[in-house]
Amino acid sequence: MSGHGHGHGGHHHGCCEDDHEPAERGVEYALYMRVDLEKMQCLNESRDGDGKLVFKPWDQRKDREKFVESDADEELLFNIPFTGSVKLKGIIISGEDDESHPAEMRLYKNIPHMSFDDTGREPEQAFRLNRDPLAELEYPTKIARFSNVEHLSIHLSRNFGAESTRVYYIGLRGEFTQAHRHEVTICNYEASANPADHKVQSLTPQTHFIS
Repeated sequence: MSGHGHGHGGHHHGCCEDDHEPAERGVEYALYMRVDLEKMQCLNESRDGDGKLVFKPWDQRKDREKFVESDADEELLFNIPFTGSVKLKGIIISGEDDESHPAEMRLYKNIPHMSFDDTGREPEQAFRLNRDPLAELEYPTKIARFSNVEHLSIHLSRNFGAESTRVYYIGLRGEFTQAHRHEVTICNYEASANPADHKVQSLTPQTHFIS
């Protein structure tokens, strides 16, 4: 059965699961719930806050009410902090079926507060995109490079020729691990402060002896 439909749609990675198990796909694409939306940024969005709207549930991926559009030119840069650690396995980018659809996507890992000045550096992975108004095409990541992602930056560097870029849906597929780093940080801080405390204590008895 696994070979069924293998011939149609060469761009569809895992097309068989798409056709037969949409509910399960929705569970796989639940990473939007792990995005720290308060701290998420979208640079060059035409309206403040619109970038957050495209991270939405699987069953709303074809919704046309919520979208983000670029402002000064066709570029968009999403800075996406997660509330833990993510193993990113795939991305879906859906836009309009015209020249405003993104044509190229560049992914960067663990560079918080990235700006357009930083996009000259080598990305972890880059993709040429196809127009995908129905949110059907998944771009699989090199999992070894995206196995410990706490912050993901998505740079949409160009579109198919329009003055601005429009995005309706960004789907993130992968695994999530809750962060426990804060406790470790506190322990390290206390440990590094202790030697200083000991030095102060070792001087105090000498003062007593003199007096």
